[in-house]
Amino acid sequence: MQKLIKLFLIFSFLFGIFTAYSQNNSKPFVVVLDAGHGGKDPGRPTNFGYKEKDIALKIVLKIGENLEKHQNIKVIYTRKTDVFLKLRERAAIANKADADLFVSIHCNAHTSNAYGTETYVLGLHRNESNFRVAQQENEVIFLEDDFETNYEGFDPNSPESMIGLTLMQEDYLDQSILLARYVQDNFTLKLKRKNRGVKQAGFWVLHNTYMPSILIETGFITNKSEGDYLNSTVGRNNISKSISDAILDYKSKLNTDDLIEVVTTSEPTELTTNKELTVDGSDASGKEADGIVFKVQIASGSKKLATKPYNFKGLDQISRKKSNKRFHYFYGNTSSFETITALKQIAIDKGYKTAFVVAYKNGQKISIQTALKSTE
Repeated sequence: MQKLIKLFLIFSFLFGIFTAYSQNNSKPFVVVLDAGHGGKDPGRPTNFGYKEKDIALKIVLKIGENLEKHQNIKVIYTRKTDVFLKLRERAAIANKADADLFVSIHCNAHTSNAYGTETYVLGLHRNESNFRVAQQENEVIFLEDDFETNYEGFDPNSPESMIGLTLMQEDYLDQSILLARYVQDNFTLKLKRKNRGVKQAGFWVLHNTYMPSILIETGFITNKSEGDYLNSTVGRNNISKSISDAILDYKSKLNTDDLIEVVTTSEPTELTTNKELTVDGSDASGKEADGIVFKVQIASGSKKLATKPYNFKGLDQISRKKSNKRFHYFYGNTSSFETITALKQIAIDKGYKTAFVVAYKNGQKISIQTALKSTE
């Protein structure tokens, strides 16, 4: 009997250690919530008395309150009060926390009576409107005393400065797009807000975060009706719930094996080519310029799929690469940008409506601009 008691005590002790160890090593899902502007930076001006910095902060605090009700989610705020933060400080908070998501909240503004919601992921501006929005949000760096040192000559007013912002976030682009889609779907389907789409633009704060990141323009405070809605408790609560629900949906999606098609509302680049395409997807010459190859990224997911045509709507020449615990799937492999653009159009015609081109040099990912410059 005494032996049984001793065995029971030993088992209980070991079980307690195992349980404590498991609990302590269960990493929470970390979400960094960033209320745009603050302190001496009020945000975009409006004739109706609304302050973007105040609306953004109230929405962020409510999103955090919603998320903190769920187990294994940790919320970190870049600011919880009306204080001024440098853009690089916001990114640093997310990186230091090794966050799983970075979500920045803003309000839009325009000289017209524009209205509606739009959510951004990092990328080159595809049109003048996207560039304008990114330009406005990036201009906050001019309020920083040491901006010339900290941002290494970055000029928010220069389209050329945007080109260098894309590479670091490209590995997370598909996941950022997925979250952005959930946000916009909730705004549209649940709140019946005008959907201005998921877009890409060169936001500095998104460029310097090392995790999936989005920037949400919750509406136009220069539109009286929409400004009233965003400034109301009901409006802010609705917006906050839509965003927090989207984050929870995203977190749930990451635990499945579903394949994610890469989708944005950005318009595909239209180029034509009269070069012959070979069977392996390279151009007719078969040569690579300085080891540079272009591919078309069409999908990603947590499930490892055979790179066979039946898994990819009949497309062949599919390659697979694992990054950040996800598998990225590519179509084509060529040193010719004209050829890869033609292949991208084939992918689009097959149903991958907004597939995008990526570039590698000697096996290392580089920006499209660097690749094009090298091939020149």
